[in-house]
Amino acid sequence: MDSSNLERKNSFSTFPIFGMEKILKENFDIQSKNPSQEALRKWRSAVSVVKNRRRRFRHTADLEKRDEAEKKKLGIQEKIRVVLYVQKAALQFINAGKRVEYPLSDETSKAGYGIEPNELASIVRSHDYNRLKLHGGVDSIARKIRVFLDSGVNSSDIPLRQKIYGFNRYTEKPPRSFWMFLWDALQDLTLIILMVCAVVSVGVGIATEGWPNGMYDGLGIILSIFLVVMVTAISDYKQSLQFRDLDKEKKKIFVQVTRDGFRQKVSIYDLVVGDIVHLSIGDQVPADGIFISGYSVEIDESSLSGESETVHTNPDQPFLLSGTKVQDGSGKMLVTSVGMRTEWGKLMESLSEGGEDETPLQVKLHGVATIIGKIGLGFAILTFLVLTIRFIVEKALNNELTKWSSSDALELMDFFAIAVTIIVVAVPEGLPLAVTLSLAFAMKKLMNDRALVRHLSACETMGSASCICTDKTGTLTTNHMVVSKISICEETKEIRGNDSVEPTKSAISQGVMELLLQAIFLNTGSEVVKGKDGKNNILGSPTESALLEFGLLMGGDFDAQRREYKIVKVEPFNSIRKKMSVLVSVSTGGFRVFCKGASEIILSMCDKIVDNNGVPIRLSEERIKNVMDIINGFACEALRTLCLAFKDMDENLNGDSLPSNGYTLIAVVGIKDPVRPGVRKAVQTCLASGITVRMVTGDNINTAKAIARECGILTDDGLAIEGPDFHSKSAEEMKKLIPRIQVMARSLPLDKHTLVTKLRNTFGEIVAVTGDGTNDAPALHESDIGLAMGIAGTEVAKENADVIIMDDNFATIVNVARWGRSVYINIQKFVQFQLTVNVVALMLNFVSACISGSAPLTAVQLLWVNMIMDTLGALALATEPPNDGLMKRPPVGRGANFITRTMWKNIIGQSIYQLAVLAILKFDGKKLLRLKGSDATAVLDTFIFNTFVFCQVFNEINSRDMEKINVFRGMFNSWVFLAVMVVTVAFQIIIVEFLGTFASTVPLSWQLWLLSILIGFLSMIVAVIIKCVPVELGKPKSHDGYEALPSEP
Repeated sequence: MDSSNLERKNSFSTFPIFGMEKILKENFDIQSKNPSQEALRKWRSAVSVVKNRRRRFRHTADLEKRDEAEKKKLGIQEKIRVVLYVQKAALQFINAGKRVEYPLSDETSKAGYGIEPNELASIVRSHDYNRLKLHGGVDSIARKIRVFLDSGVNSSDIPLRQKIYGFNRYTEKPPRSFWMFLWDALQDLTLIILMVCAVVSVGVGIATEGWPNGMYDGLGIILSIFLVVMVTAISDYKQSLQFRDLDKEKKKIFVQVTRDGFRQKVSIYDLVVGDIVHLSIGDQVPADGIFISGYSVEIDESSLSGESETVHTNPDQPFLLSGTKVQDGSGKMLVTSVGMRTEWGKLMESLSEGGEDETPLQVKLHGVATIIGKIGLGFAILTFLVLTIRFIVEKALNNELTKWSSSDALELMDFFAIAVTIIVVAVPEGLPLAVTLSLAFAMKKLMNDRALVRHLSACETMGSASCICTDKTGTLTTNHMVVSKISICEETKEIRGNDSVEPTKSAISQGVMELLLQAIFLNTGSEVVKGKDGKNNILGSPTESALLEFGLLMGGDFDAQRREYKIVKVEPFNSIRKKMSVLVSVSTGGFRVFCKGASEIILSMCDKIVDNNGVPIRLSEERIKNVMDIINGFACEALRTLCLAFKDMDENLNGDSLPSNGYTLIAVVGIKDPVRPGVRKAVQTCLASGITVRMVTGDNINTAKAIARECGILTDDGLAIEGPDFHSKSAEEMKKLIPRIQVMARSLPLDKHTLVTKLRNTFGEIVAVTGDGTNDAPALHESDIGLAMGIAGTEVAKENADVIIMDDNFATIVNVARWGRSVYINIQKFVQFQLTVNVVALMLNFVSACISGSAPLTAVQLLWVNMIMDTLGALALATEPPNDGLMKRPPVGRGANFITRTMWKNIIGQSIYQLAVLAILKFDGKKLLRLKGSDATAVLDTFIFNTFVFCQVFNEINSRDMEKINVFRGMFNSWVFLAVMVVTVAFQIIIVEFLGTFASTVPLSWQLWLLSILIGFLSMIVAVIIKCVPVELGKPKSHDGYEALPSEP
């Protein structure tokens, strides 16, 4: 069924009362990611009837502050751009004449340092190469800040360094205290009006009825307001603590440094001036610093300068700025300034203003609150007018129109208080805040389950995901790689730990083994370092670590190889080249290039292969076919295949690229990376819930197909395609192919980006994409939900992602989808519950006012009802954990109606039942209940109030499931829901039995208590009947499982 038909089927044309969806889609519809400024301003201007602007818009981006921050950011960027790109030699010469001097302070001198913090910061910030040379270069700077470039900072010096040179932190706004939340809760206009009414009521009451009887009504309202404000403030404050914890988790970035002579990981916030930081592709430069050594380091400075062109960093251009990204290469830097002494620190201070974009659900519920609020305001005004007119007419009929007393003023004040309280109940201010509460709860739970949600909207959008484009390595597999097979000298050997060492060595000549170990140890971005325990530790990517482990197993010595050969040039691996090359100078003279990478690519660069004696022989067509058979054989066993090759050269290339042909093939390596336990089950869960899983990998197509079949991704009718084939297709051919594509192998980042764009724009899919590399950033940014890997992912990928999968596990991604669906349906439950209370409270008070001239629910009682349906209702329904049934229904489509027909059916059905019961009680209750005596009216009003509350309590239980009859499933696992139920009932008993003086209630007999509970419970029977009524005529309804309604999750 196409989306237009779905939309038509779920339209609200059958409910003319609420053309709500049309208004929501016109004014309250924004993109989940990167919404336009126009859309953000449009919905803000459409919001009206706001009781408490400060609280309601607390989690809404401040566009004015954001504009100011953007201007500030542009100013800083322009300043940096001038320094980096405009400042020519003439300007340097002019500045040299008026160079600022930085005399060494006593504090710095006594600490043993030879350069001032501001001077050190100035050298890097202004790229002052002349001043750097004046100080003697990076080696002399290192001596002046008391650090050895090979061993790094001593841990014992860190406190002193932080005292002199500062901490690597930028200025942040202090967190809001509980009292600020309490103050926000008091800003509610209706509560302020009620407080004024209460004070007036106390004054008039004492004047007419004396002390203390005259103060009870007003004091009751004040106490109720105090309770509402306290509960609201506590709820908001606890929510803010959850967000604070999430923010702390988001800022946990670790970098590799050399300290105390050892390589180790430290938080960027613990970096100090003098630290030796190791940088590689995708890292964010964590502080300002000076380049020490490295290869092919390309830095993206666009985050600071706005310039998109990368900067090549080398000893002649040694300056590295905090906040920039390593686009290519690897190297070491000396930290020279941290925190607010860097331009990045100043930039981050300005970027903390403005807040995060609101989510689509928050905006929709602002719209629902606005629409219901307008209706409520209208009813409140009508109720006040009806009560006032009736009162005046009655006085006129009794010829008392000219006689006014303070009791008359008090009665009019009560009418006004009731009208204002109706607005309190009718304007569902808590709806947008319930989304934030639900998201905060889900994000906290997901953080415990190893998924860090960086953007609020991602958690919400993930519940609607219809397609996941996932990487293979580390996500579907364990990322714990070992060399399993090797083909060398036209022989294939299986590697099984130490038992394989002697058989492998005996089958290979000494010359070939030396060549193999050179190819492994010299052509790598990883390192073998000694840990504090004296053992060898391998630092680097899992693939390279597997090769180094194999080299060490074969008796190789990493340090000896590195000492013997001098590395001249390195071309690091990236996802576009799919290979890594290194040029080394040979001690006997000349140069040698080693190359490794994707098997087909390296093989195509070779024209020779080493024989058993290490002698290169011609790579004939037959030998190429044999090698390809070996590669495909390894791949069909789900092994990742790499080829290692070399080429001898007589002279250096003098800056040119390393050669791309004429190589000699050394070996084909098969690396085993087992499928993660539980992945197949997670994939099956996705497929059962209407989420298509596509594998997008850079690996060999046979390896990809083998893993995809093992995971349950590739089916008999599915298509596996290679990236080059895919991007060579026309737009029309892509349109036919994409629905069948389940595996894309040998893909480039551009292929992933194209696939995501087509899925979103052509097929209307809501796409989640995983990524770990720098080049994955465009696809992560383009997707609806970008999922970066927490272990294998680079900082660039994480920065462009919406969710970080901390354990790199596909099952965790499915858990994010489950919680996303839970957020959506929990908010639907809460909206259904709250709108039912709205409708009943409004109609009951209005109809009663019109007919009898009095409202059955007093201001205090309505405030209590408001708290049940707002703060307590949100806590109970918006924080329910997900159940397995959520993953047995299709995802929510783009443009689907939020308030579905099923919800309207439940709202209208429950409202009719409650109104009918309460109306009968109001107008014929004394007779039916056989109430007599002077307190009959008070008993009846208390009974109506009690019954109304218990109807809401049982309806809250009904709302736990909008379609299924068994609403108790999982209820006893949700301690928050149970706690809210217990608190609600306990407070109701206290209000009725003990606070009658303030709440205008009287104690009830046990029979009336039982009858109240029974009438409330009957709403559950009514709910069962309503659920049996199909939402569409002729459509069968099943209650054995969730029905696949397209407009619901």
